[in-house]
Amino acid sequence: MSLFSSIQLANNALKAQQIGLQVVGQNIANANTPGYIREEVKLAPAATQQYGGLLLGLGVQVVSVKQKIDLFLEQRLRNSTSDRARGEVKEQSYQQLEAMVNALGDNNLSTSLNNFFSSIAQVLNQPESVAARNLAALKGQTLAQDISSLSTRARQNRSDMNDRVTKMSDDINRLVEEVRSLNQRITQAEAGDSSKSDAVGLRDQRYKALTSLSELIDIRVDEQNSGAVNVYNGGSYLVFEALSRKVEVAQSTDRGLTISNLQFADSKAPIDASGGELSGLIESRDQIIGGFLDQLDDFAHTLAFEFNRVYSSGQGLKGFSELTSNNHVANTDAPLDAAGLSFTPVNGSFQVKVYNRQTKITQTTDIQVKLNGLDDDTSLTDLVAQINGINGLSASLTADKRLKIVSNASNQEFAFADDTSGALAALGVNVYFTGNSAISLGVDQGVLDDPARFAASTKGIGSDTDNATKLAAFLDRPLESKNNSTLADLYDKLAGDLTQASSVAKADADGFRVFEQTLVGHKNAVSGVSLDDEAVNMLAYQRVFQTSAKYIATLNELLGILVNL
Repeated sequence: MSLFSSIQLANNALKAQQIGLQVVGQNIANANTPGYIREEVKLAPAATQQYGGLLLGLGVQVVSVKQKIDLFLEQRLRNSTSDRARGEVKEQSYQQLEAMVNALGDNNLSTSLNNFFSSIAQVLNQPESVAARNLAALKGQTLAQDISSLSTRARQNRSDMNDRVTKMSDDINRLVEEVRSLNQRITQAEAGDSSKSDAVGLRDQRYKALTSLSELIDIRVDEQNSGAVNVYNGGSYLVFEALSRKVEVAQSTDRGLTISNLQFADSKAPIDASGGELSGLIESRDQIIGGFLDQLDDFAHTLAFEFNRVYSSGQGLKGFSELTSNNHVANTDAPLDAAGLSFTPVNGSFQVKVYNRQTKITQTTDIQVKLNGLDDDTSLTDLVAQINGINGLSASLTADKRLKIVSNASNQEFAFADDTSGALAALGVNVYFTGNSAISLGVDQGVLDDPARFAASTKGIGSDTDNATKLAAFLDRPLESKNNSTLADLYDKLAGDLTQASSVAKADADGFRVFEQTLVGHKNAVSGVSLDDEAVNMLAYQRVFQTSAKYIATLNELLGILVNL
């Protein structure tokens, strides 16, 4: 080997250590850069050279500069990120619902319920007081408003969740396009061979984009030999080498809300929403908040119908001279249990009491409600005919298919009693609550306008408070339609289910966060920059560089001697 070959060997060593020092400097400079992956110099012995009968090495060569990364760990971390994002959205949804219900606060639905039924008890203490009955009407209105307001806020929250799903399509498309573009740039920079040096800055950007995408949806990433990555959602690809697919919004209707779901723009196949924020938002919108609204609607529906069934059999301090039902039917000739009412009456009867204020005589007539599934089942038209048969009353159907009853004489009034069929409550005749859901719940305007009509009696107009006694105890009355559960039980279940589910969601989210941080710790151990390790590497490269420089100086001295011979 000549002196010139030795100088070349030393030059290779200097270059290798110089590259090593530059990589160390790059790592140190990005020690605090989010998403940066540590670089590592791969060194290998250079090719040998034959010198006589000997094979002598030519020093060292830099094979590649590669990122220190565990691809399997990265996929696990992306899956964990998807799980954490999904869990946090669910956790936040439950927290918002709990804040709305405020089950442990002073101003909650439980307080409104207790205040309402306590106000009815006041009617028992002051049966002749219109003011006491007015208080019962106002407390009922407050209860209805609280239930309706809770439903409104929950519906708005559900709508906000849906808006986030709609906007997510743009974020997914942006990230997918970013990954596709970076695929091209990385492939070009690495000349299609990722076994050499990595396009470090571009790869860091791509890892960051993939992490952001995994927060939105569940993805699987396969890296190719060319340096590009293929990104899959479920069994469908989002990015394939330099190709990408867009997602779009598909809309449908659920519980009165126009909801958005995401699908592939080309195939119309739905996006796999099993992880990420998308999964959490859809589950929160359709199951958590949607389920809560269903439960709240059922509670309001039960309150309105079952309370009205008791209330409608009572009489107030004064009767009616004219009354129109709140609810209309779809078909006036169909049996009442199939006429399109929100509440379903059953086979039974009710009484109509006509009171003459001059003679003080009350005429009581039984109205039959036949609902046995036979041909003679009672329709609204049949009810009109029966009521028209009562002396002093006229009944008719309004243009919008409601029942209207009018007293024919100015000195008489009518009331209702002993309804075993639920037809009065179903039609909205002599009722307290209106509406059939949480959002529509209200108090009958006739009660609000004239609280004297609050139906506290059962034996006649203004004669007793037996009905008020039943109404005051209604909160703890077993309801046959709810397997003998009480209204208090239904509310406790509503609040209890929410609290329990919220606790589970929080525990799940905490678990996902802890697991993700554990994987982040593993990733930092593999891919993160350790200043201590880089200091050791820097010192090693420096010493080799210095020694190689001395070696060159020695060779230069020998070459000078040789030249001077």
